[in-house]
Amino acid sequence: MKIIRAVRDHVPTIAHFQQEMAFETEGITLDEATLKMGVNAVFDDPAKGMYFVAEDNGQVIASALLTPEWSDWRNGTVYWIQSVYVLPAYRGKGVFKSIFSELKRMMGEDDSVKGLRLYVDKTNKNAIQVYRKLGMNGDHYQLFERMKNG
Repeated sequence: MKIIRAVRDHVPTIAHFQQEMAFETEGITLDEATLKMGVNAVFDDPAKGMYFVAEDNGQVIASALLTPEWSDWRNGTVYWIQSVYVLPAYRGKGVFKSIFSELKRMMGEDDSVKGLRLYVDKTNKNAIQVYRKLGMNGDHYQLFERMKNG
């Protein structure tokens, strides 16, 4: 397995993964055209973030989006890990651990990057367990949101 920065050729796969995740986790079907525009927007404007994919024998088996947040407290960037999806057949086999390890390695090479964060649905006990095993904690912040049209 290898972890690489995604390229535009990965857009259909990433969009498909996001469709699957939305339905699996929230029971919703995302608008395909909007979703593909959203994924493409990251490639159109690298300031929005960057996708990574995990490949096994040339097959994309997982993806994740890394988005920057400026931290005035730390005078640096904190990256949010978002839109994580691993194909069901590869879950529990260390795929996310490999992605996370690569992101930590990259963070260690760049002094301007101060940390990694992610959010997880409170009911996703499996993911919470994985994140804790990787040394992350959910003890410090609670996420609040107000979404337009919802």
